[in-house]
Amino acid sequence: MPENPNTDAPSRTLSTVDTAVSVVRALEELDGARVAELVDYLGLSKSTVYNHLATLRKNNLVAKDGDSYHLSLQFLLLGEYVRNQQILYQVGKEEVEALAEKTGEYAHLSTEQHGLRISLLKVRGERAVGSQYQQSKIQRPDNLHASSTGKAILAYLPRSRVEEIVDQHGLPAKTDATITDRDALFDELDQIRERGYACNDEEEIEGLRAVGAPIRDRNGTVLGALSVSGPTSRIKGEQFHDAIPEMVTSTANIIEVNMNMAARSSNDGRFD
Repeated sequence: MPENPNTDAPSRTLSTVDTAVSVVRALEELDGARVAELVDYLGLSKSTVYNHLATLRKNNLVAKDGDSYHLSLQFLLLGEYVRNQQILYQVGKEEVEALAEKTGEYAHLSTEQHGLRISLLKVRGERAVGSQYQQSKIQRPDNLHASSTGKAILAYLPRSRVEEIVDQHGLPAKTDATITDRDALFDELDQIRERGYACNDEEEIEGLRAVGAPIRDRNGTVLGALSVSGPTSRIKGEQFHDAIPEMVTSTANIIEVNMNMAARSSNDGRFD
């Protein structure tokens, strides 16, 4: 009987696919590379690297510029397709843009996959700072425990799932303020559930604070989170503890209502 690809049970993998993925990852990490550089980086033979590059080029996933190979724009199209399929992005985009305009800071929309935080959208307000850093973050998955969106998501995942994530990815320190102790993390998640939002007080990068709120479906399952981040010189006092939390939680609630309405419309063909 053929194996079911939709099950989570361990199954056989194809070494050729593993190698192709390794080549793709290496091109990402090296920001493009020559064949010799890939041979040294991956520890593979020249013929193996060349053959995989040729196959990836044939499928328009790799482009060649002189002697260097780079990931092709096909990944941009695939990424846009995947993001546009996310109901959280579809419904949340307009509200996150409005939140950035209202606060003047960066507004973020994130979700969790494979135990890491994936950024779906970042919108820059007119006073926002750190554009280069923020844009680099959107390109890579990151640990959940150091950000306000990540902690907001963790707070509403089952404890067993959080334990799995910590076991797999650890609690690496980003700054001196990052939570790196498991018990301290669970205490923090309890507080987040009590107040309904998460705070990042220079835990991800020094000089930056953020407030994040979870976004859940009508069954209470957390789908992601949104946040507002800005410099400590502006995100402080009443702004940090009252004004921004109120705006963030209110926006999250609006997205939840709109998602639930969209889901009901899709299921029933009408709004109640």
